[in-house]
Amino acid sequence: MKPIRSLCFSALAALCLCAGAVFGQQAPSTSDDKTAAPNADGAQQSQETDPLKRPLSKKKRKRGALSDELTPIDRKWLEEDVPYIITTEEREAFLKLSNEEERDVFIEQFWLRRDPTPDTPENEYKEEHYRRIAYANEHFASGVPGWRTDRGHVYIAYGPPDEIESHPSGGTYERPFEQGGGETSTYPFEDWRYRHIDGVGDQVVVEFVDQCMCNQYKMTSDINDKDALKFVPNAGLTLAEANGTANKADRVSGLNPTGSNLDYASNQSKMFENMEQYANLMKAPAVKYGDLEKELVSHVILNNPIPFDVRTDHLKVTSDTALVPITVQLKNKDVTFVSKDGIERGTVNILGRVTTLTGRVVQTFEDPVQIDVPNELLAQKVEQSSIYWKALPLRSGRYKIEVAIKDVNGDRSGIWSGTITLPNYDDDKLSTSSMILADIMEKAPTNSIGAENFVIGDEKVRPRVETPSGKPASFKHDQRLNMWMQVYNLATDVTTKKPSATVQYDLVNVQTNKSVVTTMDSTEQMGNVGDQLTLEKSMALNSVEPGLYRLTVKVDDKISKQTLTRFTNFQVE
Repeated sequence: MKPIRSLCFSALAALCLCAGAVFGQQAPSTSDDKTAAPNADGAQQSQETDPLKRPLSKKKRKRGALSDELTPIDRKWLEEDVPYIITTEEREAFLKLSNEEERDVFIEQFWLRRDPTPDTPENEYKEEHYRRIAYANEHFASGVPGWRTDRGHVYIAYGPPDEIESHPSGGTYERPFEQGGGETSTYPFEDWRYRHIDGVGDQVVVEFVDQCMCNQYKMTSDINDKDALKFVPNAGLTLAEANGTANKADRVSGLNPTGSNLDYASNQSKMFENMEQYANLMKAPAVKYGDLEKELVSHVILNNPIPFDVRTDHLKVTSDTALVPITVQLKNKDVTFVSKDGIERGTVNILGRVTTLTGRVVQTFEDPVQIDVPNELLAQKVEQSSIYWKALPLRSGRYKIEVAIKDVNGDRSGIWSGTITLPNYDDDKLSTSSMILADIMEKAPTNSIGAENFVIGDEKVRPRVETPSGKPASFKHDQRLNMWMQVYNLATDVTTKKPSATVQYDLVNVQTNKSVVTTMDSTEQMGNVGDQLTLEKSMALNSVEPGLYRLTVKVDDKISKQTLTRFTNFQVE
């Protein structure tokens, strides 16, 4: 593919500037549609009497079909990672997205909307959220993972309470006056007090009761659920019930929830307040950083999008600057070719934009690219793919990368969006570039260094692009696997002024978990090595069985005592 420099790109620029995702919200759904169960006689309940047998509406059928299309990773994110913090509209919007690229952008923007410091690489909200999940799993598990429990739900959604009143063994309990007073015996229970919860109120008390005595604490809106003597006549009476001014039967039936001699209206008001608090706690917390909604980029829904894949890598330039190669791959069969003078020519415009997560543009690039094929070779060429490459220098930090392409001779366009985080290459910290699996890795001609695509230093390294993006790279059985990676900041011996490190390569069959190849290199064997080391390994795949493999590279710096491991998966066909 050769660049052309004369074609207009303004239309595609406008298209790319509209790239992004539409966001809404949705609370977790804990149950799926079910068919009717057999009755006691083994016969199915009639459609008239069993609402679960009624045909699904068109809207519900469509929603279920979209949900079935989610990958296991997307489904886990939706149903296990964020079920308590994703709003109703967000969940509905996520289920309507049609491909992985859109879902990746959605997830990125989901966290960005909640990030209190969007101009920094860290997302404190996201980090705290996953810390809470880990804490819940460690402290609240009871037959199910801790995050699935009621205490886990509240902890993940609203954080640790300001105070906890715990009664892990239950037993004798003196009710506070506002709950009717008097002495009773209780199941194990906990009261969590929050000074304030947005959307719920001030001085919020959340009560959890373990009625089964098996550590399964359930959140309740009924202050009597913890009362072990609730259904025992003339036992565990409130002060008003003991004095004959209130009836325990009314408390049991819910007519007098506090068992006090307050008027009916006050008692009912208290009951409804508790129920309302319970309902509000079940909702997803409000997004605090609503001003970020203005920064969201609306997504263009294309009727006939042209598919393509993008890979991003990074390697060190200075301690706070990286070179970021962006590799774009598309199938020639998706490009429209026009015949002229015995040559079939396909032309694609490519526009790229790099922004900070706050929307500031830091880099743009655009290139019209053409593919020329003799007429007689067109049938063979359309079965292949073409690759475009652009390397951009960027400072350390987190960026959003958008790429848009347009088939000049046709009417199809495509959009891709992703993020990349570039590290600080601190002088005293062992670090690496991306690990690149390449289909071409060879010495570059001297006259092409710095000018030709895929040239890094004095090597030509053409990455194998994942298809589709995010999936393991694929190699044919008769091809060679080439691995390229740089290691930075190796410590040097004060006497020899040389580093001392070992590099272990381990190729493992993922399905069987069996090691296929294990080799070890050392800096002593590599000759004149400084604090930066370029690793290049190549192996034939004709002796490797088809399947999914993981290549792991472990670097052990003997002087600084630092160890670093990198790995990547790939498929052998």
